[in-house]
Formats: sequence, structure tokens, C-alpha cells
Amino acid sequence: MCQHKNGTLLKWVYNNDIMGRRSKLKLPPLKKLKETFGQRLANLRKAKGYTQTELSKKIGLTQGLISDYELDKLRPYHEMIIRFAIALDVSSDELLGLKEYKTNGNGRKPASKLLRRMKKIEQLPDFKQKVLLNTIDTFLKGAEK
Repeated sequence: MCQHKNGTLLKWVYNNDIMGRRSKLKLPPLKKLKETFGQRLANLRKAKGYTQTELSKKIGLTQGLISDYELDKLRPYHEMIIRFAIALDVSSDELLGLKEYKTNGNGRKPASKLLRRMKKIEQLPDFKQKVLLNTIDTFLKGAEK
């Protein structure tokens, strides 16, 4: 803390000695990423079948904060990147756009509607799951003809 000349206390938000100084190294520029962090977060969230509210409950944030991250109004610090990566079951490299995230094998991401339904099916008792899966299998066999 520091005292201002009129006697009020001011907090140091940024202390150059603690936070580090700007590097004098001549680093090459990073490659241009396809998406911003917020866009990437939103796409991964949707690909995993979560709503903003569901993801916020999983992480312990409010839905409004998830929205702010997705709209690039907030920049995540390292702990939030880890929390998002764990909640979305992706690596931090995938979350940051350094690696492509995995799809379901056909090059397309699973539809979020299907993922939400699969989560509901997993919560059913075993015998109801078997009945439902048999019904789906029968339908798919008929659709292939």
C-alpha cells in the first residue's frame, strides 16, 4: 500500500518488481490463432454438450462470468485455464488453441443435443438403458436400408 498526498491509501495494482519487467528479448511473433480464447472456450463447451450454466456449476463460477470469458471480456489466469481444461476434459494446449481438439473420428464434433441426451441416458437404471439402446439399434438398422 502507498499513501497518496491527500492521506488516502492506494493499492498497488501492478508492481514492476513483483510482476516482472517487459522482456528486452527480440522474440519471433506467435503464429496467428484461428480463434480467440473466448471463441475456443465457447466451441469446446458446445462440443462437450454443456450450457454456460452447466459449465459454471462444474467450475464454481456464475453463468455471467462464463459469458464474459467467451466474449473475451475477461482474460483467464493460469488457474482458470486449468479449471476450464479439467471441466471440459481437454488439455490446456487444446483450450489455448495450440493443438486441435479431438473430434469423434468423422471430423465432426458430436452434436451438443446428443451429448446432453447421452448424459440423461447414463442416469437411467440399467434395464431402462438396455431397452432404450435396443430401440435405437433397431431404428438405426432400419435407417440403413
